[in-house]
Amino acid sequence: MTTAPVRTDLYPTRGPQEVTTPRQDPVVWSAPGAPGPIVTSDLMAFERDGFLTVDQLIGDDEVALYRAELDRLVSDPAVRADERSIIEPTSQDVRSVFEVHKLSEIFAALVRDERVVGRARQILGSDVYVHQSRINVKPGFGATGFYWHSDFETWHAEDGLPNMRTVSVSIALTENRDTNGGLMIMPGSHKSFLGCAGETPKDNYKKSLQMQDAGTPSDAALTRFADAHGIRLFTGRAGSATWFDCNCIHGSGDNITPYPRSNVFIVFNSVENAAVEPFAAPVPRPEFIGARDFTPVR
Repeated sequence: MTTAPVRTDLYPTRGPQEVTTPRQDPVVWSAPGAPGPIVTSDLMAFERDGFLTVDQLIGDDEVALYRAELDRLVSDPAVRADERSIIEPTSQDVRSVFEVHKLSEIFAALVRDERVVGRARQILGSDVYVHQSRINVKPGFGATGFYWHSDFETWHAEDGLPNMRTVSVSIALTENRDTNGGLMIMPGSHKSFLGCAGETPKDNYKKSLQMQDAGTPSDAALTRFADAHGIRLFTGRAGSATWFDCNCIHGSGDNITPYPRSNVFIVFNSVENAAVEPFAAPVPRPEFIGARDFTPVR
């Protein structure tokens, strides 16, 4: 009789109590001097802080194109009725639309753009596939924020990503002000994994995409991380971008200003880090949230 190999879980989470584990993986996976659009000093800053900002990744004409496509998608009744659309519980406005690179050829072309995928390959040191894509719509006058969390905690627990070999990019399609619910990151927080307490409820994704609950760090842990690392708020014009490591503790506040904050969000995972069975959930989340198609971006 043969026995199944024991699966190593480098990052335990969703147990009886919170536990902090030192990062077991590199941050930058490519060899020093490997070709790519990111200069060495910026790669070193990404290694240290867990993020990298690009003041103008795309031009004004491109911003207008992607904004128009975002507006088209969120106003399309068929898209609104699709399970890939997440609706604000209070206003009933569209909050996010997932898998936009499959819904829209315009966003598919953005994923393949070398300015985008080239940076992902350089950071992760391999070919990459899209683990998740979405547009986030944060209109003025009351759009809710995203509470503090590590994306990797969820992707490891519920999607089955084994290692921290995943990077996200948020491309601003409206101005990111210091008042309209912008992205906040704790610099350096990516060097420690914060395993959260509590089991994963069945179909947790249905609730978590509107309001995070399972996989949320405690107030004490967040205070400890903030005291150690500080908090950086990202501002910038439309067309700017922020790249950040999958394990950064980050979040954003509500937007009660008149000024919308919308962005396109793409998650690239290494083809050498393909998802397996979830580490702390009964079943994987749906394909449109955590991809099971590991075809490299070309």
